[in-house]
Amino acid sequence: MTANDSGHHNEDRQQFYRRIFIGILAFVVVILIIFFIIWAVLQPSKPRFVLQDATLYAFNVSSPNLLTSNIQVTISARNPNDRIGIFYENLDIYASYRNQQITLPTELPGTYQGHKDIAVWSPFLYGNAVPVAPYLADALSQDQNAGMVLIKIKANGSLKWKVGTWISGKYRINVNCPAYISYGEKNKGIEVGPAAIKYQFVQGCSVDVSS
Repeated sequence: MTANDSGHHNEDRQQFYRRIFIGILAFVVVILIIFFIIWAVLQPSKPRFVLQDATLYAFNVSSPNLLTSNIQVTISARNPNDRIGIFYENLDIYASYRNQQITLPTELPGTYQGHKDIAVWSPFLYGNAVPVAPYLADALSQDQNAGMVLIKIKANGSLKWKVGTWISGKYRINVNCPAYISYGEKNKGIEVGPAAIKYQFVQGCSVDVSS
């Protein structure tokens, strides 16, 4: 084999490898485009959460500025999508008052939600003698005297979308549900046991889903 033949052979081999690389790259690009088109056509809608009720077993301030809360809530989530399933993972739920967390987070069980399905959770939220700022204790006393306290039930975690056999990466989900607790003459709760009052809401929640 002459040097000229050897050089021609190497050039043919490089062209062959180049064609294989271009073919693989083109295949990957086509697959990505197909996934993008499917994703764009399906347009997943974020789930819709509703706070159905809250039962207060304890909610009081003791000196010096310690708040004890014992609340059971019922919260539901609906998947509005026709062709997309939702996996919920590491979803923690807790109560807050005036932007301060007042209970420990309770982890909800991992859940798969099929098309148009509804999931319902009824966790207990506990906060025993949680230190709060003095202004917060004063604000709570004022709100109770006024007959209305706004507690927010929040849930943070992650979800994945499922289309056929394909499952997306994790997306962050934040849920915020207002719960208006009435007191005194304005009390609209139902006594369900000793020192336990149940409030029914069917209150829509704000939901934010981000990558």
